[in-house]
Amino acid sequence: MLKVAIHGASGKMGQAIVRLAANERAQVVGAIVSRGSSRIGRDVGELAGTGNIGVAMSDDTSAGLLGADVVIDFSRPEALPRLLHLAMRAKVAVVSGTTRLDGTCERLLDETAQHVPVLWSPNTSIGIHVLAEIAASAAQRLGPGYDVEIVEVHHRAKVDAPSGTAVRLADAIRAAREPTATLADVHGREGNVGPRKANELGIFAVRGGDVIGDHTVHLLGPGERIELTHRATSRDLFARGALRAAWHLHGKPPGRYTMADVIGG
Repeated sequence: MLKVAIHGASGKMGQAIVRLAANERAQVVGAIVSRGSSRIGRDVGELAGTGNIGVAMSDDTSAGLLGADVVIDFSRPEALPRLLHLAMRAKVAVVSGTTRLDGTCERLLDETAQHVPVLWSPNTSIGIHVLAEIAASAAQRLGPGYDVEIVEVHHRAKVDAPSGTAVRLADAIRAAREPTATLADVHGREGNVGPRKANELGIFAVRGGDVIGDHTVHLLGPGERIELTHRATSRDLFARGALRAAWHLHGKPPGRYTMADVIGG
């Protein structure tokens, strides 16, 4: 059994990981929540609906990492630096799906990766990473005569836009088109904006309802278009991907890893 600590254990993703851990041959040994959380002391299994598993939620990050092979992080950017420092000290591998990281967090990920295996991804869905590979290949093969636009749809409570996944898809498209073209992100069009420029890469966010996450890459050319879509119907898919990533890091040497490594890309 892979021994896993969860950073952000009271959140929706943390609870999904608790529910699915046993099916993925993983044992939850630590459940870390934010300082002062009302969930402190409560069994994480009871919160997730799986029954008591003997792991109480705590805001003591060091204690939560004890005995863990890997820590899976779905928290907030401001909480990540402390986790990375402590995981590095405890020699615990890190899988993180926390988005909207600043330069400090990016540097800390690289620093931590000198000591333990680290995988950071804005989306731990296996399908999304296959979509990114397919979209990049299509953009490259179709060439600059085909415009690319990305549309993402999420629930009304999502606080950031565009989604980290849309940015990931845009980065894949950009890498596929460079160095022959430099694409400029466009996040909205209003008024007399003139014809679409050849170097534009549209990234648009739609918010409403309870949509977990839809992403569509539009490739539009003369007389035809291709639409590549991924729809998430359950948050469990992100938890499964994170647990698969955790297994991938187990026993690996220190370094930065990606979801492409996990799926064999």
